[in-house]
Amino acid sequence: MASDAAGAPDILSPEFAADPYPAYEVLRSDFPLLWHEATRSHVISRYADVERALKDPVFTNRNYDWQLEPVHGRTILQMDGREHAAKRALVTPAFRGRALAERFMPVIERVGDELIGAFAADGRVDLVDGFSTRFPIRVIVDMLGLPPGDHELFHRWYTAIVAFISNLAQDPEVAEAGLRTKEELEAHVLPIVERRRAEPGDDLLSTLCTAEIDGVRMSDEEIKSFVSLLLAAGGETTDKAITCLVRNLLDHPDQLAAVRADRSLIDRAFAETMRYSPVVQMVMRQPDADVELSGGTIPAGSTVTCLLASANRDPARYERPDEFDIFRTDLDVARAFTAGANHTAFALGRHFCVGAQLARAEVNVGVGRLLDVAPDLRLAPGFTPVDTGVFTRAPERLLVEFTPAV
Repeated sequence: MASDAAGAPDILSPEFAADPYPAYEVLRSDFPLLWHEATRSHVISRYADVERALKDPVFTNRNYDWQLEPVHGRTILQMDGREHAAKRALVTPAFRGRALAERFMPVIERVGDELIGAFAADGRVDLVDGFSTRFPIRVIVDMLGLPPGDHELFHRWYTAIVAFISNLAQDPEVAEAGLRTKEELEAHVLPIVERRRAEPGDDLLSTLCTAEIDGVRMSDEEIKSFVSLLLAAGGETTDKAITCLVRNLLDHPDQLAAVRADRSLIDRAFAETMRYSPVVQMVMRQPDADVELSGGTIPAGSTVTCLLASANRDPARYERPDEFDIFRTDLDVARAFTAGANHTAFALGRHFCVGAQLARAEVNVGVGRLLDVAPDLRLAPGFTPVDTGVFTRAPERLLVEFTPAV
């Protein structure tokens, strides 16, 4: 059974929203398995337990039937077994290896240059509004082969979808906006999918329309749902990851100097950011059978809230877990963007984030180009970044200054 909730931190409290990390420490130590009445879920916080919930096949993604399907439609995240393997095999090749390097890296580089070029001469920018929140969405729209006029439309849809998924407090207006977005995106994308099936081009949407393995193709509805998922998962994580990474480096000038001098260290900075301040703070799972974890037993069919950010600060897994250190030796950077990672930020196992390599490419290009244009990047005087969010977390604003580019 889960721990008694008396005296336990509340993951929906204002104190938790202001800074969840002290609460994570208490949960790991005193309430490793906690029943949370408001979310009707069992909360787990230790690395070993969260790792098992992400890897062990007894834990399913059936919670996504109610958590994600209303806004996305049915996606590969909800599939298991042969169906999941077949559909994942259709989409994965576009996001790694030669396809990513040859077809989409030029798109990522062009979009990064355009966005940074728009403020390079100003010497000052809110990096969130001016760059990080727009960069991945533009990349996705351009990779899909959609017109530039869709940038703002998809940015609005992205904002509504992410708000719906993060709506732990069940605000009815947020829920309604998310459902309305599903209808709008469907009406926009499905006719384009029909046209790409008839006349495919050299873009991601055409690839999704024509990909086939052992006679299996994605349906129009599955492609639309994947586009919706790509907007939320691919946009939200990269958007906030860039913001958090830059903030972490600005908070640690010696490590920022090291990254400036050696851009190969961006990978280390990204991996450590995903451990130290992961964008996605928690995910949910649902076990098919009773499961014994370090804090007790979780009954079959229950919803389990896995605190990814708490797991990544577990002193049983990492030395000095509350320190940001891109040179730490207990984080496997070589595998940090694979299913064999030893952090939890991209999930683990068979449902490891299919877009991790895309996010890695975007972060390397985005941060690298930013340091090229603004080598003396610094926080604006008097500005202190404030992290917000419970389900996902990052600063809403990041005001920076630099010597204007001539």
